[in-house]
Amino acid sequence: MNRRTLLLGGCALATLAACGDSSKFKSYNGPAVTQIQIFKSQRMMYLLHGDEVLEKYKIGLGGDPVGPKQFEGDGKTPEGLYYINRRNPNSAYYLSIGISYPNPQQVAFAESQGKKAGGDIFIHGRDGKNKGKGRDWTAGCIAVKDKEISDIYAMVRDGTPIFIFP
Repeated sequence: MNRRTLLLGGCALATLAACGDSSKFKSYNGPAVTQIQIFKSQRMMYLLHGDEVLEKYKIGLGGDPVGPKQFEGDGKTPEGLYYINRRNPNSAYYLSIGISYPNPQQVAFAESQGKKAGGDIFIHGRDGKNKGKGRDWTAGCIAVKDKEISDIYAMVRDGTPIFIFP
């Protein structure tokens, strides 16, 4: 009896493990996303193929979103042209894709002020603790719903340009 219970329990655990996080990883076979546009003042993100909008999302920003990010801890979301440069399948924020902030000029400016430019800017899902409470709650990142970051993670490739407008 113990052997049978152990075998059934093992099978159940294997089945649950196989079902685990697989739902957050989707596949995408549509048109390539050729650029991302973020409009901070409108709290909107657009995924484009050429000039065609493939998807649009409402977004949350850094806790102090007006103006460009200049320093670590300023709570601002960057502005300007960047690139998607990495992805984190094990993010504390469900999934995340990295933005190439800061550029060398931003690092030099921050250092000239005796500060750091910051970094680790991502498009990501929601924090397991606060579930994205409030409109702008990140440390400078761009937040969307978990289901949305699953789609974005599948659609956007590293190297994709991202334009972040005020």
